[in-house]
Amino acid sequence: MNRDDLPTMKNNQSTVAVLIPCYNEEATIYRVISDFKAALPDAKIYVFDNNSSDKTIEEAKRAQAIVVSEYRQGKGNVVRSMFRLVEADFYVMVDGDLTYPASDVHSLLEPVVSGRASMVVGDRHSSKAYEIENTRRFHGAGNRLVRWLINKLFRVELKDIMSGYRVFSRFFVKTCPVMSDGFEIETELTLHALDKKFSLVEVPIGYKDRPEGSVSKLNTFLDGYRILKTILWLFKDYKPFLFFGFCSFVFFVLGWSIGVFPVLEYIQTSYVKKVPSAVLAASLEVLAMLCLVCGVILDTIVRQNKEAYELKLLNYKVLSGER
Repeated sequence: MNRDDLPTMKNNQSTVAVLIPCYNEEATIYRVISDFKAALPDAKIYVFDNNSSDKTIEEAKRAQAIVVSEYRQGKGNVVRSMFRLVEADFYVMVDGDLTYPASDVHSLLEPVVSGRASMVVGDRHSSKAYEIENTRRFHGAGNRLVRWLINKLFRVELKDIMSGYRVFSRFFVKTCPVMSDGFEIETELTLHALDKKFSLVEVPIGYKDRPEGSVSKLNTFLDGYRILKTILWLFKDYKPFLFFGFCSFVFFVLGWSIGVFPVLEYIQTSYVKKVPSAVLAASLEVLAMLCLVCGVILDTIVRQNKEAYELKLLNYKVLSGER
């Protein structure tokens, strides 16, 4: 797709901001900026540096990007600052490691520019590019696990949950509360779009593994912990009735399994000798009831929060003049 195919971007009618979060990317950042300058010559390119200890800032300035420093460590903190500080009609977010091709940016922009989507995600999996290029197999397995869970919870068929190549509308950016601090941010953005019923579109893209001299910031064990935490977070925050209902069921089954023996003993002898088992079983059943009640209450609160958020969106549209 050519740039001329985007009618609302002609004659500077709309502005595009390219947002690049960076941490020690001196080997690639100049090339990333140059590629996006060539693909989007009218766009403003922002590099948000996250305490780099190499020459990332110098290379970004040499490529004539707008450099902003974010001193709170973590990609989530960087994205939060990006969304708060940068003003534009359309936002392109891309990593600074040269893994995502700038040539695909027009395909990603089109659904947002045309109004079909509030967020577009660059899908690395449909083309099998990620499976071919990715050398960190554990991360691929973690991605598949989280993707499967989200698809089941929200009854969707998304292909790429953790892609760092995305395009957003202004409305989405200015109404998205960023809560994550680290690399969970991509999952959070996807969940926010699904949970708040923003239109989300995936567009297949190419993908290349990091070039020689560029070092990944991911940690296998730490990211494994983050994936497990994300799974629990998904259930607890977005589907509390399902989460606490499952806990209630587990406690109920355990309590029944332990309590059946004291009950049978009482039926047969009119006396309970296994008092500790009876007390434990009763405690587990109480926990089961508490979890069930918590699930019902929290599910009601989540529903009310969604309703309040919808009203805030309408209020934002009125105040900002958004369509």
